[in-house]
Amino acid sequence: MIARGKRAYFCIYKQQSLRKEPSYKSNMNLDLRRNSLTPLKYGESYFNNGKRIAAVKYFMRNYGKDIEMNMNRAKDTQFKEFQKSMNIFFENENLLKQAFTHSSYVNEHRRKPFEDNERLEFLGDAVLELTVSQFLFRKYPMMSEGELTKLRAAIVCEPSLVEFANELSFGKSILLGKGEEMTGGRTRPALLADVFEAFIGALYLDKGIEHVIDFLDKVVFPKINAGAFSHVMDFKSQLQELVQRDGIGALEYRVLQEKGPAHNREFVSRVSLNGDELGTGMGRSKKEAEQHAAQMALDKLKTTMEK
Repeated sequence: MIARGKRAYFCIYKQQSLRKEPSYKSNMNLDLRRNSLTPLKYGESYFNNGKRIAAVKYFMRNYGKDIEMNMNRAKDTQFKEFQKSMNIFFENENLLKQAFTHSSYVNEHRRKPFEDNERLEFLGDAVLELTVSQFLFRKYPMMSEGELTKLRAAIVCEPSLVEFANELSFGKSILLGKGEEMTGGRTRPALLADVFEAFIGALYLDKGIEHVIDFLDKVVFPKINAGAFSHVMDFKSQLQELVQRDGIGALEYRVLQEKGPAHNREFVSRVSLNGDELGTGMGRSKKEAEQHAAQMALDKLKTTMEK
């Protein structure tokens, strides 16, 4: 088939002999036997709708299987190249293909044993939360449960997963239905986030939890170490992360002063690094005073680093 503009032309063949064979409808008397046909001129289109449909059916009946086989071979090659680029090789490649199979693709290939990635997405979501939680738990021993939850939510949220998927060019390998493809599904954020989670689920089933952690060690954890998610942490947590990341010492908070009546108490706190004062802060509670002190210390350290 040769496409030109919005119109597609088929190289259709016309009968050499005048003999006609019975057809389903009177206006579809088109003999399409291979050995008794000669090609029409390029772009010639005098068939009525019924005959054109018959010609298309003939083309698909004789060449459709070859086209489908070639497309399947191309997909297999694509996934092998994907594994090479990731340096991850699946024992069960069907799991990998399923992770990248959108439901729209399955709906258009119902005769084939395709399965979409929704179940793998469900599993991958749980595995991702577990592995990220473990990493945060070990990295921030002083961080509260609420702060850990907030930080984890920022790491596994849709925008973050989309960023990870785009960095790995996951969109190129997704199997989509024609309608989803035409409406920009390959770059749709929710779809990319789902594929990333499904890939985690497939990797877990095929290789185990340790290989998932190895993968996240290359893709996700370095961003946490670099402070990419510090914007969702409080000032004390951000300061703690900065100090731990650069290995420049230990922080110490101390209340310097308490003043005012019991119902209107004010606190003054100081934060020090290796005995050197970094900042002070005031607040109606010790926690608020420490937050303000940490904020001042962050500003001071960031200014120093910029120089």
